Amino acid sequence: MSKTINTVITGTGSYIPENIISGDEFLNSTFFENGSRLEKENAEIIHKFSEITEIVERRYVCSDLQNNQIGAKAAESAIENAGIDKETLDYIIFCHNFGDVPLNSNRTDILPSLASKVKQQLGILNPDCVAYDIIFGCPGWVQGAIQADYYIKSGDAKRVLVIGAETLSRIIDPHDRDSMIFSDGAGAVIFQAEDEADTKNGILAHKTETHAVNYGNLLTMGKGFHPEETNGNLYLKMNGRKLYEFAVVQVPQVIKKAIDKAGLSVEDVNIVFVHQANGKMDAAIMKRLFKLYGLDSVPENLVPMTISWLGNSSVATVPTLLDLVLKEQVKGYKVKKGDVAVFASVGAGMHINAFIYKF
Repeated sequence: MSKTINTVITGTGSYIPENIISGDEFLNSTFFENGSRLEKENAEIIHKFSEITEIVERRYVCSDLQNNQIGAKAAESAIENAGIDKETLDYIIFCHNFGDVPLNSNRTDILPSLASKVKQQLGILNPDCVAYDIIFGCPGWVQGAIQADYYIKSGDAKRVLVIGAETLSRIIDPHDRDSMIFSDGAGAVIFQAEDEADTKNGILAHKTETHAVNYGNLLTMGKGFHPEETNGNLYLKMNGRKLYEFAVVQVPQVIKKAIDKAGLSVEDVNIVFVHQANGKMDAAIMKRLFKLYGLDSVPENLVPMTISWLGNSSVATVPTLLDLVLKEQVKGYKVKKGDVAVFASVGAGMHINAFIYKF
């Protein structure tokens, strides 16, 4: 039997902000749409929002923390969990969308790269440890993992740290009800080469697509909804209904392509780590995926969810979810050797990606 190089996960870490923001925090908000104030009572708006998204609360970072700092905290945890010498890292890939955003500024800082800032905070002296950022929408961390797999399978790297972190609370429009979906957080994963392996484990296959021509405007930056705002700030905006329709149709197809590429069927999958964007949307994606295989129902306890209490932290949702599940902090979920997992995400671009992993 020929030997192979596997890309395996050897350590995970996450940073969950301490500030819990419940729906009640928005009771005194003033929401607008198309230049007009929403007539419904805020309590009704908040209730309907939670009903649609399944988000009850979300997390915001403390005022003194920046995105690179929470990314570094998650990275430190992953390095400790892996039990490795940080100087042996070949790459640090930091996946984000808005860089560092100081409190009350709405201005992004991406120079130097957040990965470089993390390398500095970790005190890594090795110049061969290359640090760079990926801006790829919510699927950024999954794409970072795919890049790590390329580096490792090529023989160029032995260990790659992939971080996903975001402070969306500082880039959202307080007068847009859709802003209640977004939150802050950080997750980090160590991918390592398993040389001359007798069996194929780790990342088995992956697939990425970009649908820019017809769907590139579903998630963009735009002006605030308050008609009297003149500060020139731009905020994260999304066309929620169209995004939902796009994701439910397109994401299952990309996941299927990755599963098929791995030579497996959806029935071989034991757990799915999907981007925590909207609880009902993720459920619809899974239902459509199984229908592509001629199956009418999704098995119970297949898809762990944290969106109800962590919200949507963009690139941080998937690595954070992985870390919590591996440390058995998501009730009813754990993984064992031999389990097959799907990692998948969708977001601004519009990008969709997925990789198949065998523990």
